[in-house]
Amino acid sequence: MYNKKKERLYICDLLDNPAVPYPSYYVLSCAMHSNEMLQTALIALHSFDFSYYETAKSYEDIFAMFHSGTFPIYKEKYIVGYFGNKMMYLESNGWKGMPATEEIFKIENWLVC
Repeated sequence: MYNKKKERLYICDLLDNPAVPYPSYYVLSCAMHSNEMLQTALIALHSFDFSYYETAKSYEDIFAMFHSGTFPIYKEKYIVGYFGNKMMYLESNGWKGMPATEEIFKIENWLVC
């Protein structure tokens, strides 16, 4: 079976002096590596500049971001995407399925723009 090539997106390539230096890179597909919406969310997360984000007012705000191709931020720690009818969060080694814990249903844990 064909394995899609993955690339490392280094935070130092996006920001000169990140406020949050860890993780220092993310392993992404070529398409995600060049996705400007994802890069913007990563810059906000690693610079800790959430001026364009606000706490979600409802779950519709979160899913509106998913459907528009942008990425909400969960607990000011994770970029969240919606792929193949699955909610996933970004870790250093790639996208992981998001577990449905009680915390995920607390609207105050979500930042949207």
